[in-house]
Amino acid sequence: MGDLELLLPGEADVLVRGLRSFPLREMGTEGWTRQHESLEKLNMQAILDATASQSEPIQELLVTHGKIPTLVEELITVEMWKQKVLPVLCKLEDFKPQNTFPIYMVVHHEASIINLLETVFFHREVCESAEDTVLDLVDYCHRKLALLVARGGQSGLREEEGSQDSTPMQELQKQAELMEFEITLKALSVLRYITDCVDSLSLSTLSRMLSTHNLPCLLVQLLEHSPWSRREGGKLQRFEGGRWHTVAPSEQQKLSKLDGQVWIALYNLLLSSEARARYCLTSFAKGQLLKLRPFLTDTLLDQLPNLADLKNFLAHLALVEPQTPKKDLVLEQIPEIWERLKQQNKGMWQAIAKHQLQHVFSPSEHDLRLQAARWAETYRLDVLEAVAPERPRCAYCSAEASKRCSRCQNEWYCCRECQVKHWEKHRKVCVLAGQGDRAK
Repeated sequence: MGDLELLLPGEADVLVRGLRSFPLREMGTEGWTRQHESLEKLNMQAILDATASQSEPIQELLVTHGKIPTLVEELITVEMWKQKVLPVLCKLEDFKPQNTFPIYMVVHHEASIINLLETVFFHREVCESAEDTVLDLVDYCHRKLALLVARGGQSGLREEEGSQDSTPMQELQKQAELMEFEITLKALSVLRYITDCVDSLSLSTLSRMLSTHNLPCLLVQLLEHSPWSRREGGKLQRFEGGRWHTVAPSEQQKLSKLDGQVWIALYNLLLSSEARARYCLTSFAKGQLLKLRPFLTDTLLDQLPNLADLKNFLAHLALVEPQTPKKDLVLEQIPEIWERLKQQNKGMWQAIAKHQLQHVFSPSEHDLRLQAARWAETYRLDVLEAVAPERPRCAYCSAEASKRCSRCQNEWYCCRECQVKHWEKHRKVCVLAGQGDRAK
């Protein structure tokens, strides 16, 4: 793979073979941390391969060794940890962390896995290799997107200025909220790739998507809210690459990647013969779907010509009578990972939190620095930048940037003035991220 190689020959195979599922109690432990680092390396290599349009060995290895179900289980395990264990942990009397780095690693784990899944699910064989866990993944994506819609899109997600009085946990909370938004958008992409395989999905998966969750109607609500777009100071901004960018007037009619994902998913779910045969077009569904008609402009159709078929479908739908909901007597599979984890750990959330506070989230200063150093070593930003599809953007004004924070190496700026203006917000994150360099 020439200069774009991050992992040594054979190293990726070893890392993939070693992937396993960890119980909730072991989140953040030494063995878990090692696997997290492995996933980060596999994640970056998969991005490099996809960006460089090379063969994609990471995807092939994950399929060959049957590790997609393992990744799905890990994804749902860390989601449950965030929902069930973290809130209990934060309320413990002895929980007074001076440094939130170990907790941040666990929170970040979900983002790492969903990012890897987004990269590899582009390939049909990956979806097929998920086997029964595709049901669990569909449920996971639905939970994320339904919550986003329930919260009114990205309302409340604003890049607020930091405060000198912010505690480490308050800073972590801000980072976690932004990360959750990014995770949800990745889940949308994964869901779209699953719909690409609609003709080969099991009846149980189709039923889950169309009847249990009514995904077409949820996708309509996403298009209405467009949570990845907003108006700030009269200017249109879109969320891409982890931050908000101002869209030039000449680019505002251009379809965003995320809007495109929703339209393709809708096309797959409404126009494939398998889905159409099983989707009940009730009065509610009809009313929701017809809301799409004003969006289907000539400008949109020029960018996604296939949507002309969807426009014709909606024109026909407007003329037909709604269907009556029907109960099919079908023996269905149901997702089992979330329920199994909940039953296995029922009533144990506080015990798990106390165990992790004592053994995982109270590291010595020496252990913390070693961990941060390993974390910094895991990220090869220089490699990713070499094949980045676009130049970095200024963290303050979103202009093209060429200067990087010398302390943490994470944020970019177009000029010294923007760096100074952004410092109050960036300061505590910079100190945390910079510990790895000082430990070397």
